[in-house]
Amino acid sequence: MIRSSNSKCVVTILLVIVLTVTNFGEAKGREFRQSNTVFIRSSCSSTTYPKLCYTSLVKHAAFIQTNPVLLTGTALNVTLSSAKSTSAAMSTMARSGSLRGRDAAAMQDCMEVLADSVEELTKSIGEMSHLRTSNFEGTMSDVQTWVSAALTDDTTCTDGFQQTPSSVAGDVKTAVRGRIIEVAQLTSNALALINQLANGHP
Repeated sequence: MIRSSNSKCVVTILLVIVLTVTNFGEAKGREFRQSNTVFIRSSCSSTTYPKLCYTSLVKHAAFIQTNPVLLTGTALNVTLSSAKSTSAAMSTMARSGSLRGRDAAAMQDCMEVLADSVEELTKSIGEMSHLRTSNFEGTMSDVQTWVSAALTDDTTCTDGFQQTPSSVAGDVKTAVRGRIIEVAQLTSNALALINQLANGHP
């Protein structure tokens, strides 16, 4: 009887320890995730489009953690992905033949400058992968130049569609412009985060 009582006591103590450790681990996990999202929200607060910045990056919080280099790299990758998907959508629309005249010309021009934007963003991501303390200033300067050029391309594309008659293929134009505007806003946010990283380096 004494042994049975002792065994029950040991099991109870073990259960208490397990539950305590589990609860502690869960609390630490929540705290860790919360600090990641707070970091992203705080970093995005100084961008031009903070809400878009946060929603586009918070899903990658576990990867980003509180690392500004990973934050910047992720922002560039998210922007590149959006630019590529928009470019593909535009190619599909162009092949459909639903645009005519000035709209078709604007689409063609936009596809060309968006291709330049994709190339510049790709270069920026490649350069960021080689970022080191020893080459920080030169690398960040190159990345700032390329992403600034990509933003100019995005804006040129948006402006081209804005100047075409709104009565022609309105639904198609609205869809295209909406996607291009999002790419431009993501690019603007990425550039702001790049500038943050560059200015914050000792």
